[in-house]
Amino acid sequence: MHAPYQIQGLDTLTIAQQFGLPLYLYDADRIIRQIDTFRSSFTGVNLKIKYAAKSLTNLSILKLMRTQGVDVDVVSVNEARLAMLAGYTPQQIMYTPSGNAWSEIQEAISLGLRLNVDSLPLLEQVGQNYGASVPVCLRINPSVADGGNFKIQTGHANSKFGIPNDYRDRIAAVVAQYDMVVIGLHIHTGSDFKDAGTFLKGASVLFDMAADYPDLQFIDFGSGFKVAYREGDIVTDLADLGTRVSAAFQAFCQRYGRELELWFEPGKYLVSEAGHLLTQVNIVKQHPTRRFVQVDSGLNHLIRPMMYDAWHDIVNVSNPDGEPTLYDVVGYICETDTFATDRLLPEVRTGDVLSFENAGAYGFSMASTYNLRERPAEVMVYEGQAHLIRQRDTFEDLTRGMVDIDVFTTVETI
Repeated sequence: MHAPYQIQGLDTLTIAQQFGLPLYLYDADRIIRQIDTFRSSFTGVNLKIKYAAKSLTNLSILKLMRTQGVDVDVVSVNEARLAMLAGYTPQQIMYTPSGNAWSEIQEAISLGLRLNVDSLPLLEQVGQNYGASVPVCLRINPSVADGGNFKIQTGHANSKFGIPNDYRDRIAAVVAQYDMVVIGLHIHTGSDFKDAGTFLKGASVLFDMAADYPDLQFIDFGSGFKVAYREGDIVTDLADLGTRVSAAFQAFCQRYGRELELWFEPGKYLVSEAGHLLTQVNIVKQHPTRRFVQVDSGLNHLIRPMMYDAWHDIVNVSNPDGEPTLYDVVGYICETDTFATDRLLPEVRTGDVLSFENAGAYGFSMASTYNLRERPAEVMVYEGQAHLIRQRDTFEDLTRGMVDIDVFTTVETI
């Protein structure tokens, strides 16, 4: 007999009954352990961790990060506003736009956020309007392609992200023209890379470019750490990466002439394995060639399998000792929304609760209301107690903002 599926000693079936399904469930202890592991992997450097808020954007998650001494990385002003609600100061927030409107850039500057500039046109605009009064970080595209799914690689030469390293002289010219102050250099591969080599390739680009800017305060290596989605997955060897990157950074600081801060922006690494999407089985149906399990969720709640062909382990919480059987696990959306094909699971019955694992990152944060379906509630288990941290959508939530213009007339038919 399998033991009950538990989070910090709490039975997930009990949590499901208490808060209803579908449900996103997060283990705060797992997040804290990931933070501690990350921090302990780097020695002899002034390390700053900036949580990538886009991976799981929730007020309580941000507050948890802040209690652990983790700052925040945002890509929109609204993410920054939420971070400030969680208690962060503007100087603890790195704002990295990607083609954002100039009005939003101005708002970010007025709020006092740290600005990470990712294009030459934006650098020009900031220089023209603010000159030396707004210190900037430069997001550099290092032309490094490595790692997993190409859709999440952001450091290769054809990516929209960052200022190409080939424009080094043009960047320096704009900075000089407007007497700008560059306080940081940044790269982000976003690539699910598996070893330290990718970071060191990008690091060499920034270390070389640093000679152009005497006022640097930090070097930011972004993120891209590989986590395990199934048994046997290769993951980023964080201990090896920490040792090698720390040594390279220390040597760079000696050449630069003073110690700088070393920044990272992990998102998935901190929250992915802490998250579970709990769903209920609506129907089990047999076709001539397939056996389908249809759950009360779909790509509207967890889009990664359809968008990235991502694998998520599935646990039959209700019947862990059932006879192993092959299923296609699918959603209730009027689209092809397949979670898993030919997945071997303990026998699944109508009403069973299934848990989709590694659902903490880019699960709820990419959820939608497609088919006019409510988004799930979110619950965090902290110090052995389950806390509701986001209410389930209601029909009123789904229709909020719709305007009945009341101009239509009814046509009677015979």
